[in-house]
Amino acid sequence: MRKNLIVILGATASGKTKLAVRLAAELGGEIISADSRQVYRGMNIGTGKDIDEYIVDGRKIKYHMIDVIEPEEEFSLFDYQRDFYEIFMKLTQENTLPVMVGGTGLYLEAVLAAYDLPFAPKNEKLRKELGEKTEEELRALLLSLKPLVHNKTDLEDRARLIRAIEIEMTRNKTGFSGKKPYIDAAVFGIRWERDMLRKRITRRLEERLAGGMVEEVAQLHEKGVAWSRLENFGLEYKFIAMYLQEKIGFQEMKNKLNTAIHQFAKRQETWFRRMERKGIVINWIDGDDYHMLKEGALKQLS
Repeated sequence: MRKNLIVILGATASGKTKLAVRLAAELGGEIISADSRQVYRGMNIGTGKDIDEYIVDGRKIKYHMIDVIEPEEEFSLFDYQRDFYEIFMKLTQENTLPVMVGGTGLYLEAVLAAYDLPFAPKNEKLRKELGEKTEEELRALLLSLKPLVHNKTDLEDRARLIRAIEIEMTRNKTGFSGKKPYIDAAVFGIRWERDMLRKRITRRLEERLAGGMVEEVAQLHEKGVAWSRLENFGLEYKFIAMYLQEKIGFQEMKNKLNTAIHQFAKRQETWFRRMERKGIVINWIDGDDYHMLKEGALKQLS
């Protein structure tokens, strides 16, 4: 059978979105974002939504899983997988090609490896019990339930610790009961030489700072998003929030953020290699070679 999903992944600043949108435009597809922060409204510059890139030759390419909820709300991996399946099935029924693009490894893998995820509603009784524990006790409990914690922020933030424990306790009692569609994906990865990717990351950071990224974070706080919540989003939102609170100066913020983004890109690449070791085949495209991407996609879809 022909592939029924195209996936384009890559580290931050690799240019994957632009390539994915161009491919979707030519093949009559629609984009499904796989970015854990683009689901939040108002977080535009810092998450690199680049909505203008979704217009090709004057035509707007439809996208999904962007601007889904407010920054104050929680959005879990279960939520992403459930919503992805719903969108995927709808597009498939309409004979529209789904093109998944992003760099959040956990979201990508949840779909490609068909994770069994439980529905975990809030358990107020459990939360009250956990609320009496120290953070050290909470970390120990989470690690006893889930020895391999991939998201380090789950171990650093008290609210996320409690939610993660809530999910793991539910997972031990019940499995995913929703309907999983049949997915046979052709996966393409965008990669650059290390030095070139570093230059792209630094250049993009300069552009975003000049384009109003600091003002965006300030506006989010003015609209009611707590500093602690902004810091939990990491990277741009963390360091700019610290700067706006006068915890660090502008140049220190910029330098630390630049370093953090480079480190994040390395972690993404490590995750992708881990996906390959688990059996997910990634067809690597060097740089912005659109011709190679299109040729590979057409071959997989034929």
